[in-house]
Amino acid sequence: MTLTINAHDFITAAPRAMRTECGGLTPAEFFTRFCEQPGGIRLGDWSRRDSAYTATLEFGDRLRTVVSAGSPVAALTSALYEEGYPVEILQFHQRKTGAGIATFVQCECNGRRGWGAALAADGPESTVRAMLSGINSFS
Repeated sequence: MTLTINAHDFITAAPRAMRTECGGLTPAEFFTRFCEQPGGIRLGDWSRRDSAYTATLEFGDRLRTVVSAGSPVAALTSALYEEGYPVEILQFHQRKTGAGIATFVQCECNGRRGWGAALAADGPESTVRAMLSGINSFS
């Protein structure tokens, strides 16, 4: 599901450290830099049934399905580590907006850092999408 939000409201919801880093960017430049980053890891399918989450990740031409009965973030972090991406979340901020849940994460992997941002209908999906954007920003 794709949600839309006023770009100014989305940037305003970002944490101070991220707003400082992106000062002067237009809303379009902000989205290009921090949201839905193209890269080596893509989120294919995403689904939720009761309290279980299923995500299909695309690593180039390989697919990997991750199922989590608990925290999808922990499951994603584990799957990424097994695929050679030892990800650490340095900063995590999540805000409820009128259009959904906005998530902003600063990730580090192999000594490189990057911010990712996403908007989705629920917190877990927003978090997974933001994490992948952050990782793809430096991979």
